[in-house]
Amino acid sequence: MDLDAFFCSVEENLNPDLRGKAFVVGGSPDGRGVVSSASYTARPFGVRSAMPTGRALRLCPGLIVVTPRHGAYGRESQRVMQILRDAAPVVEQISVDEAFLDVSDDPRPGEEIARSLRGAIDRSCRLPTSWGVASNKLVAKIATEVGKPRGLVVVPPGREAAFLAPLPIEMLWGIGPRTRERLQPLGLRTIGDLAQLSDSQLTEEFGPHGIDLAARARGEDDRPVEEGREARSMSSETTFARDVADGAILNAKLRELSDEVGARLREAGMAGTTVRLKLRWPDFTTLTRQVSLHQPTDQDGEIFAAARGLFERVWKPGRKVRLIGVGVANLGDRMRQLGLFDASWQQDGRLLAAIDAIRARYGREAVRRGARRGRGDGPEG
Repeated sequence: MDLDAFFCSVEENLNPDLRGKAFVVGGSPDGRGVVSSASYTARPFGVRSAMPTGRALRLCPGLIVVTPRHGAYGRESQRVMQILRDAAPVVEQISVDEAFLDVSDDPRPGEEIARSLRGAIDRSCRLPTSWGVASNKLVAKIATEVGKPRGLVVVPPGREAAFLAPLPIEMLWGIGPRTRERLQPLGLRTIGDLAQLSDSQLTEEFGPHGIDLAARARGEDDRPVEEGREARSMSSETTFARDVADGAILNAKLRELSDEVGARLREAGMAGTTVRLKLRWPDFTTLTRQVSLHQPTDQDGEIFAAARGLFERVWKPGRKVRLIGVGVANLGDRMRQLGLFDASWQQDGRLLAAIDAIRARYGREAVRRGARRGRGDGPEG
């Protein structure tokens, strides 16, 4: 989600006479003032944010310059972000006017969710927004830029590379002015041009960074949406020597990874409220899904139950998997609110503590999990 010309939109609400006029929010042209935000009426003249205010006035005669009111922008930003947090389990605010939302545990289509939230923000705050709906953060961000202003662009899973291919190469994260200058002599103008280069060509030209550029050009991005800039997580993942399509093997590996993450959490004295699943298909397409829990956990069974639920929603029997991973995020101290008659969690915790102690002394193989007889989530011997 991106608030369109945010500072200008707030100023239009505070002073409706500005609507439809060419104006900027920025510093004084008498000094070294720069444009913080430009109205869409001013942009056809070449006025952009970060340019000197004096230059903006030369490009657009009659341009109105409004002094920033950052307190008002901060208050409006908080209102918008609260609407998002009330609707999505995980919201990562990346600036005063941008945020990523993870709605993978919402059964509604992403487009429906975006339309609903766009309407809620418009009604409550009278602020225009643009939205990008995609399987990862990279593509969602670019989709938002493509749709501005007041846009809603949906990129279906599997269409990431095709969506990016015709776009100018500078729209790709990681392509700054210097990188663009190095790419132009190679005849690379679009993101698709970059995606077609071989790994050896990119490594020769850009070193290890070249491989990352190629992955982005194909629309690959496995970074999860994280609440807060200081969000911490613990995870464990496995890349199979050969792609695996056997559901029993995949579930067993999911259980093993959940156990590993739970043990590490208990060792660190931490628990988390978000469980994540990571999958990579044979074509290297990677997806991440996550779900928020009502209580923080460091329990193997609870982690596995949440991860398994995510897995069952995205994996179809017979589909091969190259990589599988489990993680727990939004970590904090091991605190939990127990019901009056809820003794099972305490019992499970004591059993896991005993297992951890045995493994710490005699090695991980000293205690192994037996075959499952049902779908219970408690520890098993």
